Order: sequence, then C-alpha cells, then structure tokens
Amino acid sequence: MQPLFEKIKKFTINLQRVPVSQKIFFVQQLGIMIKTGISLSVALNTLSRQASNKKFKTILLSLKSEVEKGNLLSKGLEKYSQDFGELFINMIKTGETSGKLEDVLKQLYIQMKKDHEIVGKVKGALIYPAIVITMMIVIGILMMVYVIPNITSIFEEVNAQIPLFTRILIWLSKFITANGILVAAVSLISITIFVRLITWEKGKFQFHRILLRTPVVGKIIVKINLARFCRTLSSLLKTDIPIVKTFGITADVLSNRLYRKALNEAKEQIQKGVSIEKSLNVYPKLFPPVILQMIAVGEDTGSLDDVLQESAIFYEDEVSQTMDNLPSIMEPVLMVILGLGVAAMAVAVIMPMYSLSQAI
Repeated sequence: MQPLFEKIKKFTINLQRVPVSQKIFFVQQLGIMIKTGISLSVALNTLSRQASNKKFKTILLSLKSEVEKGNLLSKGLEKYSQDFGELFINMIKTGETSGKLEDVLKQLYIQMKKDHEIVGKVKGALIYPAIVITMMIVIGILMMVYVIPNITSIFEEVNAQIPLFTRILIWLSKFITANGILVAAVSLISITIFVRLITWEKGKFQFHRILLRTPVVGKIIVKINLARFCRTLSSLLKTDIPIVKTFGITADVLSNRLYRKALNEAKEQIQKGVSIEKSLNVYPKLFPPVILQMIAVGEDTGSLDDVLQESAIFYEDEVSQTMDNLPSIMEPVLMVILGLGVAAMAVAVIMPMYSLSQAI
C-alpha cells in the first residue's frame, strides 16, 4: 500500500508546473551564492529548502545529487528540459564551460525577469476585456432562455404582427430552449475543434498569421516578439554559444510561428555566410527597418549584443506602455458593442410591446 501511495504522490508532483517566479528567484539567489564563494552543492541544498513548490524542490535535490557525483549542473538540468527550456540549459552549460557561471546567471536572471514582466503585463491587460465579453455572453444566454420566452407568450396570446428582427429573436430563443443539450454539445464540439486546429502545427501557423494581420493585435504581437528576440539573442551573444545555434534557441523561445519560421530560415542563411541583417531583411513585416538598421550597425561595430539589448529595452517599454493603455482603449470599444447589443435587444422587445399597446 505504501509503495502505491508513493507512486501516486510522485505522479501528482510531476504533473505540477514550476512557477516562473520561483525559477527567477532560484537564478538570482544561485548567482549571489556563487559570487560569495558558496559551493554549488550547498547552494542547491539551501535553495531546495526554500522552494515552496514540491516539484521544484524535488528537481533541486536531484540537481544537488548530480553535482555531488561530479557532474555539471547543465547535465542535471537536461533531464528537466521541459521545465527549464533549451535557452536556460544552454546558457548554464556555456557559463560552466567558460568559467563565467556567475555572469551567465546574472544575464539569465535579467532575461527571465523581463520576459516574465511582459507576460504579466499582457495577461493583466486582457483580464478586463475577457470579463466584459464573458458577462455579455452570459447575459445574452440568460435573455434567450428566460426573458424572451415570457414575452413571446404575450405576443402569441394576442396574435399581434411582430417585426422581422423580433421574430428572428423569438425563433432563436425557442430553438435554444427546445434544443439546449444539442446547442451545448455543438458549441462544445466547435470550441474543441477550434482548439485542436490552433494546437495543430499547420493550424497554429495560419492562426498566428491571421493574428499578425489583425488591427491593433498584430502590432502588439510584433512588439512582444521583437522584445523577446532582441533580449534573448543579446543574452546568448554575451556567452560563447555559436551564432547559428543562438538563432535556433531564440526561434524556440518566440511564441509566434511566423517568427520561428523566419529565424530558422535565417539560421540557414547565416550558416552560409550571409549577414544577420540581410538574412532578416526578407521579412519586412516581421522585422521593421529600424531594427534591421540597428542590427546592421551592431554587426559593423562588433557590438551587436549591446545594440540588441538597447533595442530590447525599447520594445519592452513599448509593450509595457501599450498594455497600460490597452484597457482604456478597449473600454469604449466594449461599451459600444455592449450598447449596440442592449439597443438591439431593446428594439426587438420594446417596439412590439409599444405597437401592441397602441393597437389596444
């Protein structure tokens, strides 16, 4: 019984995700401990005691065990690539190889912190529109199921002439109430198919293409991906990782599939000896002339990592400002949509009632 309980417990722990905030704290504190001369084994043991996430605690103890056996930290991290990612592991490996682990950890901390801030800003800005849209859908369903049927009975009793829009609304209400299970099933299947399509690689690529062409949303996505591109590539260039490999790692970090495809294709061109600026120049919709010019200057002066870092700061500030302003931009749009919905419902219900009272 005890072994079975342990297996279930281990399985449950493995299902957990390691919070980004804990990984950021880990990188920051590990860098500080190494700087003060504390051994890697002792540092990992200390940090494992502070970890509140059980999976992360297990990972840190495993890493401690690997280090005590004489293995590199990066070697131990390879078993947890799904939790840390290729960027994290490769930077640690480079830091260990070059003897600059402390500097790499500092760079990795900045990278992860900035990326976490961008994600937090985006999520925070989308909460308000998501709540409003959800409430609009719920209210619409409640109107169709409970309000419209009660009004319909009045019209049917007096056999009054009803406007076309009202008749459509009544028909829709009757169909939903009479076929509630069918409507719910079709809705659920449609959502499932849509989710499957956008998780399928080809479907995801086309979905990301559509998002990039969407007004307002497209510009935000471009800024987010450019910020990540500049920050990640800058961080990798500060290490001894070859430029071709840095493009492959950076491509995996970017969420948009069009940017991934562009960087993987650019990687092939760079491998043939083409400059970074020229390899990216064929994607003007993904990489604006400003960033291409900055990259060209960085390549010419040999300070590409610093140029990209400055560009990353610029785009991160742009994303932050856009996300701060997004709720105030979305609010009037949502209010107009909500107002039109309420007005349409009012016209469909009140106008026939007014006509009915005039006839009486």
